[in-house]
Amino acid sequence: MKPILAILCAAALLGGCTAAPKNIAPVNPDASPEARQLLEFLYSVRGRYTLAGQHNFISEPPRYDSVVHAMTGKHPVVWGSDFSFNALGDNIRDFHHCGPMNLTSPWGECRTTGRTTEELRQSLVDEIKRRHAEGRIITLMWHCCFPTECNDCNGNSIWTWAEKLPPQYVWDELTTDGTQLNTLWKKQMDTVIPYLRQLQEARIPVLWRPYHEMNGVWFWWCNKPGEEGFAKLWRMTYDYFTRVHKLDNLLWVWNTNAPRDIPGDEAGPYADYFPGLEYVDVLAADVYKRDYRQSHHDELKALAGGKLIALGEVGQLPDPEAYRNQPDWSWFMVWGYFINSQQSGDLDSATAVRRIYNDPRTLTLDKIDFSDGTYKLKK
Repeated sequence: MKPILAILCAAALLGGCTAAPKNIAPVNPDASPEARQLLEFLYSVRGRYTLAGQHNFISEPPRYDSVVHAMTGKHPVVWGSDFSFNALGDNIRDFHHCGPMNLTSPWGECRTTGRTTEELRQSLVDEIKRRHAEGRIITLMWHCCFPTECNDCNGNSIWTWAEKLPPQYVWDELTTDGTQLNTLWKKQMDTVIPYLRQLQEARIPVLWRPYHEMNGVWFWWCNKPGEEGFAKLWRMTYDYFTRVHKLDNLLWVWNTNAPRDIPGDEAGPYADYFPGLEYVDVLAADVYKRDYRQSHHDELKALAGGKLIALGEVGQLPDPEAYRNQPDWSWFMVWGYFINSQQSGDLDSATAVRRIYNDPRTLTLDKIDFSDGTYKLKK
């Protein structure tokens, strides 16, 4: 038995080994040793622990991580951010969506202080290097503009509701190699690839989750089910980043929204948007409005076929019962300012956060040994 399989078997519950070991290898056959080791670590703790995570915005990367530490005395392991989107505020009542880069924002609070897109992204990469050296696990996303606008949009082309989504003929042009729109898409992708390459050169693996919440109706890449829909865009993105640009430090996180039937704000079934296990390392769901239905966990786990599942974003943290009944989430990541809006019943926000952070199942940074540059639990 290979060593990693032995570790997983020993870590498993008394039921013994599961089918998981066959899925340990990243979908990219040329994945870096660091990406492979990170994935192995996540498998080794699956079902026993869930890693705490926090999203931070590009203009003030340390802000919400510091809020977590002030509340709990601990740091999250998973450190997330976005190559574009920014929003600031102390809680869900007073935040501002500032557009993808806030460079034309009417709100001074966005604090870009005249920095260009390139300067902001470089600052983010520099922050990631510092966080990785601490033992953080990095996850990145990108609220990208529609390709015709590259990086220069104020958010309107990102939040494109159902009645304004790109028609099928535009989608077909986007996902057909060599067309004018496809060429613009490649140029847009090329604006973030150099920053991911810097992380590759620094031997930093990234949980990469582009085009999240695709089963919803609110982004331009949403609500395109089927083989010729979102699945085609995902595969095209995977091929461009891994086979053309040889980015081998990425673990591919296919990040849905938890399904819901809210007219005008619905999210469809996971499977309708799934590109296939050969293109996905981790399957994730975003949960807002405290919607921790058991089916969100169980249906994603079934679709995963033994691969990892995670809570890519959450608004409010789960209550103890839901947390206990959904043990296979590899990590959770609270979205920015929501960390200050965790009130639950009689509990104030900070107490509700501490309740989850102090749960024996939750892994925080103080429980991670990264002394030799690999992720493992402290003994």
